Amino acid sequence: MRVLEAIFLVFINPLFYKITLTAATPLIFASLGGVYSEITGVVNIALEGIMLMSAFTSVVFTYLSGNVWVGVLMAVISGLAFSWIHAWGSIKWAGNQVVLGTALILIAQGVTGFLMEPIFGKPGQTDFVGKVEELKIPGLSNVPFFGKIFGELSPFVYMAFAAVAFSWWLIYKTKLGLRMRAVGENPEAADTLGINVFGIRYFGVLMSGVWAGLAGAYLSIGEVGHFRELMTGGRGFIALAAMILGKYNPVGAMLASILFGASSAFANQMQSSSLIHVSATVKPLFDMIPFILTIIVVAGFVGKSRAPKADGVPYEKVS
Repeated sequence: MRVLEAIFLVFINPLFYKITLTAATPLIFASLGGVYSEITGVVNIALEGIMLMSAFTSVVFTYLSGNVWVGVLMAVISGLAFSWIHAWGSIKWAGNQVVLGTALILIAQGVTGFLMEPIFGKPGQTDFVGKVEELKIPGLSNVPFFGKIFGELSPFVYMAFAAVAFSWWLIYKTKLGLRMRAVGENPEAADTLGINVFGIRYFGVLMSGVWAGLAGAYLSIGEVGHFRELMTGGRGFIALAAMILGKYNPVGAMLASILFGASSAFANQMQSSSLIHVSATVKPLFDMIPFILTIIVVAGFVGKSRAPKADGVPYEKVS
């Protein structure tokens, strides 16, 4: 009964919903990145590596410049650079997209771990370098219940939802979006209509780098103000699961990201509940909840969520 009471208290606590939004934010950005890349036909499992590299880059440049927004800008540039490598190998050279993505993850893990000590003087974790201040909406913070959820949030949260609206409009309401979807479904037919298949695919992959770069920046200077090794913690893979569950649609990916964010918030709140004692032995089980949900989603929905027909298939132009 104490467990049921603890669960009930979690769902009536506004902090649960605020943590849900903050936990979902990097997943929303990263899953959007997956949508852009994969609807144009390029599998991008490198999101985890792009996020990690961007999180590190944002902290480095915040540390050097003293300005967190310089760090955010450089995180986006880092995301663009890393995603360009993936696009170059996948599109120009028709490389195996999964292998390339895996290689980029390993490179990001190695580079960030190696550069910690030369730049910051110690391995593992940096000192606090700065953090993007939360945006406080006057008056709203005084509103019962809802004020504690929406009254004071990171600007990244609002940016994530704005990015979803923009992406939905771009993909489903513009000529560029129509071309993106056409290239992902049938690049040969799109080519015969005069669409630059390679250019559209480059755009999709580079945009995935922009969104994943913002996800990485949020994890470091948007949320905690420092960098620690492997701080992405598998969120890039969870974002891919959100993209699949969301059926490669920006709004669907957002809703799935919120679901995963809620699972993370639930685990957090249950561990801090005063009604139940979470031992050191049981704690890892709570930490695994988002990943267990990811496995269930991938196993249960990957066959029902249809990917673009040409997703993962390199296109070689016939002269």
